[in-house]
Amino acid sequence: MKTNKKLILAVLLMVVVAAVYRVIPGRPLGFAPQLAIALFSGAIFKDRKLAFSMPLLSILLSDLLYQVLYMTGASAIPGFYDGQWINYILLASVTVFGLLIRRITVTNVLVMSLLAPTYFFLVSNFLTWVGVGAYIDYPKTWAGLMTCYTMALPFYKGSIMATLVFSTVLFGSWYLVSRKEKKTAIA
Repeated sequence: MKTNKKLILAVLLMVVVAAVYRVIPGRPLGFAPQLAIALFSGAIFKDRKLAFSMPLLSILLSDLLYQVLYMTGASAIPGFYDGQWINYILLASVTVFGLLIRRITVTNVLVMSLLAPTYFFLVSNFLTWVGVGAYIDYPKTWAGLMTCYTMALPFYKGSIMATLVFSTVLFGSWYLVSRKEKKTAIA
Protein backbone atom coordinates (compact mmCIF):
# COMPACT_ATOMS: atom_id res chain seq x y z
CA MET A 1 0.00 0.00 0.00
CA LYS A 2 2.90 2.35 0.76
CA THR A 3 4.25 1.93 -2.77
CA ASN A 4 0.84 2.78 -4.24
CA LYS A 5 0.69 6.01 -2.22
CA LYS A 6 4.22 6.88 -3.32
CA LEU A 7 3.34 6.14 -6.94
CA ILE A 8 0.17 8.23 -6.78
CA LEU A 9 2.07 11.16 -5.24
CA ALA A 10 4.83 10.86 -7.83
CA VAL A 11 2.33 10.81 -10.69
CA LEU A 12 0.43 13.75 -9.18
CA LEU A 13 3.67 15.71 -9.09
CA MET A 14 4.28 14.78 -12.76
CA VAL A 15 0.74 15.89 -13.60
CA VAL A 16 1.38 19.31 -12.08
CA VAL A 17 4.78 19.65 -13.77
CA ALA A 18 3.22 18.58 -17.10
CA ALA A 19 0.44 21.15 -16.69
CA VAL A 20 2.97 23.93 -16.12
CA TYR A 21 5.18 22.70 -18.98
CA ARG A 22 2.24 22.80 -21.42
CA VAL A 23 1.80 26.58 -20.95
CA ILE A 24 5.47 27.48 -21.46
CA PRO A 25 5.63 29.93 -24.36
CA GLY A 26 7.65 28.91 -27.40
CA ARG A 27 7.56 25.14 -26.88
CA PRO A 28 7.30 23.24 -30.19
CA LEU A 29 3.77 22.78 -31.55
CA GLY A 30 2.11 19.69 -30.09
CA PHE A 31 5.07 18.93 -27.82
CA ALA A 32 3.22 18.24 -24.57
CA PRO A 33 3.33 15.32 -22.12
CA GLN A 34 -0.41 14.69 -21.68
CA LEU A 35 -0.66 11.77 -24.13
CA ALA A 36 2.29 10.05 -22.44
CA ILE A 37 0.65 10.59 -19.04
CA ALA A 38 -2.54 8.98 -20.38
CA LEU A 39 -0.58 5.94 -21.63
CA PHE A 40 1.41 5.66 -18.41
CA SER A 41 -1.63 6.04 -16.15
CA GLY A 42 -3.58 3.45 -18.12
CA ALA A 43 -0.70 0.98 -17.99
CA ILE A 44 0.29 1.48 -14.36
CA PHE A 45 -2.85 2.10 -12.33
CA LYS A 46 -5.19 -0.79 -11.60
CA ASP A 47 -7.84 1.70 -10.43
CA ARG A 48 -9.51 2.85 -13.66
CA LYS A 49 -10.82 6.09 -12.11
CA LEU A 50 -7.29 7.03 -11.13
CA ALA A 51 -5.93 6.03 -14.53
CA PHE A 52 -8.41 8.24 -16.39
CA SER A 53 -8.25 11.14 -13.94
CA MET A 54 -4.48 11.79 -14.09
CA PRO A 55 -4.23 12.96 -17.73
CA LEU A 56 -7.53 14.84 -17.43
CA LEU A 57 -6.33 16.59 -14.30
CA SER A 58 -3.12 17.56 -16.07
CA ILE A 59 -4.88 19.11 -19.05
CA LEU A 60 -7.47 20.82 -16.83
CA LEU A 61 -4.73 22.42 -14.71
CA SER A 62 -2.88 23.62 -17.80
CA ASP A 63 -6.11 24.98 -19.30
CA LEU A 64 -6.75 26.86 -16.06
CA LEU A 65 -3.22 28.30 -16.24
CA TYR A 66 -3.76 29.25 -19.89
CA GLN A 67 -7.03 30.96 -18.97
CA VAL A 68 -5.41 33.01 -16.20
CA LEU A 69 -2.58 34.03 -18.54
CA TYR A 70 -5.13 34.89 -21.26
CA MET A 71 -7.27 36.97 -18.90
CA THR A 72 -4.21 38.93 -17.72
CA GLY A 73 -3.04 39.51 -21.29
CA ALA A 74 0.08 37.39 -20.83
CA SER A 75 -1.03 34.86 -23.49
CA ALA A 76 -3.00 35.00 -26.71
CA ILE A 77 -4.17 31.43 -26.10
CA PRO A 78 -7.39 31.06 -24.09
CA GLY A 79 -7.64 28.22 -21.63
CA PHE A 80 -11.27 27.45 -22.42
CA TYR A 81 -12.95 27.58 -25.82
CA ASP A 82 -15.79 26.02 -27.82
CA GLY A 83 -15.22 22.41 -28.72
CA GLN A 84 -12.54 21.88 -26.10
CA TRP A 85 -14.53 19.02 -24.62
CA ILE A 86 -13.45 16.95 -27.64
CA ASN A 87 -9.82 17.13 -26.52
CA TYR A 88 -10.81 15.93 -23.06
CA ILE A 89 -12.73 12.97 -24.47
CA LEU A 90 -9.92 12.08 -26.85
CA LEU A 91 -7.30 12.38 -24.11
CA ALA A 92 -9.36 10.13 -21.85
CA SER A 93 -9.72 7.63 -24.70
CA VAL A 94 -5.93 7.57 -25.11
CA THR A 95 -5.82 6.13 -21.58
CA VAL A 96 -7.38 3.01 -23.10
CA PHE A 97 -4.19 2.56 -25.16
CA GLY A 98 -2.34 2.36 -21.83
CA LEU A 99 -4.87 -0.15 -20.51
CA LEU A 100 -4.08 -2.31 -23.54
CA ILE A 101 -0.44 -2.60 -22.49
CA ARG A 102 -0.69 -5.97 -20.75
CA ARG A 103 3.06 -6.33 -20.26
CA ILE A 104 5.24 -3.25 -19.99
CA THR A 105 8.07 -3.79 -22.46
CA VAL A 106 10.06 -1.36 -24.58
CA THR A 107 8.29 -2.66 -27.70
CA ASN A 108 4.79 -2.35 -26.25
CA VAL A 109 5.43 1.17 -24.95
CA LEU A 110 7.02 2.21 -28.26
CA VAL A 111 4.09 0.88 -30.31
CA MET A 112 1.50 2.60 -28.11
CA SER A 113 3.58 5.80 -28.07
CA LEU A 114 3.25 5.87 -31.85
CA LEU A 115 -0.37 4.71 -32.05
CA ALA A 116 -1.79 7.08 -29.43
CA PRO A 117 -0.74 10.38 -31.06
CA THR A 118 -1.66 9.00 -34.49
CA TYR A 119 -5.14 8.15 -33.25
CA PHE A 120 -5.45 11.58 -31.58
CA PHE A 121 -4.29 13.33 -34.77
CA LEU A 122 -6.62 11.41 -37.09
CA VAL A 123 -9.75 11.67 -34.93
CA SER A 124 -9.32 15.25 -33.68
CA ASN A 125 -8.63 16.61 -37.13
CA PHE A 126 -11.44 14.62 -38.71
CA LEU A 127 -13.80 16.12 -36.12
CA THR A 128 -12.38 19.58 -36.85
CA TRP A 129 -13.02 19.05 -40.56
CA VAL A 130 -16.58 17.87 -39.88
CA GLY A 131 -17.08 21.05 -37.85
CA VAL A 132 -17.50 19.63 -34.34
CA GLY A 133 -16.28 22.43 -32.09
CA ALA A 134 -14.13 23.73 -34.94
CA TYR A 135 -12.75 27.21 -35.03
CA ILE A 136 -11.55 26.76 -38.61
CA ASP A 137 -14.10 25.96 -41.31
CA TYR A 138 -12.67 23.60 -43.91
CA PRO A 139 -14.58 22.73 -47.09
CA LYS A 140 -16.50 19.48 -46.67
CA THR A 141 -14.63 17.80 -49.51
CA TRP A 142 -11.78 15.32 -49.75
CA ALA A 143 -9.45 18.24 -50.50
CA GLY A 144 -10.78 20.08 -47.42
CA LEU A 145 -10.09 17.05 -45.23
CA MET A 146 -6.56 16.70 -46.62
CA THR A 147 -5.97 20.44 -46.04
CA CYS A 148 -7.12 20.02 -42.44
CA TYR A 149 -4.69 17.14 -41.90
CA THR A 150 -1.87 18.98 -43.70
CA MET A 151 -2.32 22.08 -41.54
CA ALA A 152 -2.11 19.91 -38.42
CA LEU A 153 1.09 18.06 -39.40
CA PRO A 154 3.37 20.28 -37.25
CA PHE A 155 1.23 19.42 -34.21
CA TYR A 156 1.32 15.73 -35.14
CA LYS A 157 5.10 15.72 -35.45
CA GLY A 158 5.46 17.43 -32.07
CA SER A 159 2.92 15.09 -30.52
CA ILE A 160 4.77 11.97 -31.71
CA MET A 161 8.10 13.30 -30.48
CA ALA A 162 6.64 14.38 -27.11
CA THR A 163 4.87 11.08 -26.54
CA LEU A 164 8.05 9.15 -27.31
CA VAL A 165 10.20 11.37 -25.07
CA PHE A 166 7.79 11.62 -22.15
CA SER A 167 6.83 7.93 -22.32
CA THR A 168 10.52 7.07 -22.13
CA VAL A 169 10.90 9.29 -19.06
CA LEU A 170 7.73 8.04 -17.33
CA PHE A 171 8.06 4.33 -18.05
CA GLY A 172 11.85 4.41 -17.67
CA SER A 173 11.60 6.10 -14.25
CA TRP A 174 8.90 3.64 -13.18
CA TYR A 175 11.09 0.72 -14.27
CA LEU A 176 14.14 2.00 -12.38
CA VAL A 177 12.17 2.72 -9.20
CA SER A 178 10.34 -0.62 -9.25
CA ARG A 179 13.60 -2.46 -9.93
CA LYS A 180 15.26 -0.70 -6.99
CA GLU A 181 12.32 -1.60 -4.73
CA LYS A 182 12.55 -5.26 -5.76
CA LYS A 183 16.28 -5.32 -4.90
CA THR A 184 15.57 -3.66 -1.54
CA ALA A 185 12.81 -6.20 -0.77
CA ILE A 186 15.15 -9.11 -1.53
CA ALA A 187 18.00 -7.79 0.64
